[in-house]
Amino acid sequence: MRPVRVLFDRRTLKADVSSGVVLGLEAVPDGLAAGLLAGVNPLAGLYAYLFGMVGAAFATGSMFMAVQATGAMSLIVADSGLETRADPDRALSTLALMTGVVMIIAGLLNGGRLLRFVPTAVMTGFITAVGVNIILGQLANFTGYAAEGANRVTRTFDLLLHLWRIDLPTTLVGFVTVALIIVLQRTRLRALGLVVAIVLGSALAAAFDTWFGASVAVLDDLVDVPGGLPAPVAPSFDDVLFLLVPAVSLAFVGLVQGAAVAAAFPNPDGRPVPPSRNFLGQGAGNLVAGVFQGMPVGGSMSGTGLIVAGGAKTRLALFVAGTVMALTLLLFSGLVGYVAMPALAALLIVVGFGAIKPARVNSVARSGIFPLTIMAVTFVLTLLIPLQFAVLVGVALGIVLFVADQSNAVRVRQLELVEDGRMREVDPVDHIGVHQVVVLQPYGSLFFASAPHFESQLPTVDERTARSVVALRLRGVDQLGFSSIEVLKRYARDLEARGSRLMLVVSNDRVMDQLELTGLAAELGDGGIVRGTEWIGAGVRQAVHDARAWVHADSDRG
Repeated sequence: MRPVRVLFDRRTLKADVSSGVVLGLEAVPDGLAAGLLAGVNPLAGLYAYLFGMVGAAFATGSMFMAVQATGAMSLIVADSGLETRADPDRALSTLALMTGVVMIIAGLLNGGRLLRFVPTAVMTGFITAVGVNIILGQLANFTGYAAEGANRVTRTFDLLLHLWRIDLPTTLVGFVTVALIIVLQRTRLRALGLVVAIVLGSALAAAFDTWFGASVAVLDDLVDVPGGLPAPVAPSFDDVLFLLVPAVSLAFVGLVQGAAVAAAFPNPDGRPVPPSRNFLGQGAGNLVAGVFQGMPVGGSMSGTGLIVAGGAKTRLALFVAGTVMALTLLLFSGLVGYVAMPALAALLIVVGFGAIKPARVNSVARSGIFPLTIMAVTFVLTLLIPLQFAVLVGVALGIVLFVADQSNAVRVRQLELVEDGRMREVDPVDHIGVHQVVVLQPYGSLFFASAPHFESQLPTVDERTARSVVALRLRGVDQLGFSSIEVLKRYARDLEARGSRLMLVVSNDRVMDQLELTGLAAELGDGGIVRGTEWIGAGVRQAVHDARAWVHADSDRG
């Protein structure tokens, strides 16, 4: 009973109800717009907002996270080819269910760690292109001209070449709604300004129809708005394989956006929420949305920001918002059918412009040619190819960027021991000479991609080399890639061919096991490996002592 008492605390009830009512009213046109953006029945967006938000509110770790159909996820749905399936509506519900399953699996496997591999350059390019895609994708509803083309970019060019074919009343409704949204959001109405703008824009469309006989498309022209809540539907198992890639892409985008929401809006107690907990919550939201004919959902920055700005104190605000949406469908479904399509398009176009952050783009562009290139490639791909593939390409680019960055980050320095016991770092010598003891310290990850860069920095072993020792200090190295071990084997053999040897100073047990399993420890022979201790520098000093003794003993025999 304690969670129930906390949820209905009288001290927070008023704030939760007021903020929830605002979110619930704003979510009605927003949900319809999400369905429109996805190219599906706009009611699917409304159902997603209602059932996805309520379903997730029971399980997310972030108290205020509003789980809704986001712009990026809607565009992925639009590119998923649902219209080619035998039953597009059931295919959409199946897609939401599959997205939820992927999210839950990611949560159970602690998949939050994978989000670290998505660089800012990739996400900036992707989100910026999503904003542009939202704008371009709504030009048909905004202007009344159904342009032709293979993608949103080519359809936009077709529109520009046929401007005389736009419908003036439709376009006027769109522009008036955009102006109203911008103006009313700056008044005391704030988020409710969106609702008022949609109502006024739809009223203008009705006036055109009544007084001038100019027909402007409304929601009733596309679908029948039922006077109640949707019934549960069963998934379409025949569509599972077809929807697998979109489901994975949707889950990834939803989880990334959800992580951003959790970071931006922490819980009141200040405790960090494990990403996997939010993964499970968003997955639950998708399962509920899918069962009740909704589209895929994820953590929404705008929805979460709205209830926080409204003063919400607990997650009760999310349940209040869901109740308001349900009452709207039950009591005012007839009025929902009169919502003008260009008014919804105007709302989406404003959202699209809001997703484009010039300051963030400029920040990435100024950070270097490599991040700029990655951002540009992601941006172009997101515009030109279906978003579910653009997401996966972006992830691949992120991994490649990480590997390339780590492989080039390896640096080799030389350590010199001075008489007072201190050590200093200097640039390594170019080549190994005669009777030398050279201590090297690599920095960075010694994995397969960094092996060539690591090898290129080792001092040269040639005809000038004789009776010398190279001691490689591996303190701070947690594991060695097979390629790096092969580099060490070749270097040890080159030294041995010149009457010299390689020694390793190893502190990590895992690295020691790798050296033994690969046979490198045996090749180095007795004294070839010096074990480091908790005392920093002790292993190096021991290695230098042993190396000098070996060099002098070999010199005496010579």
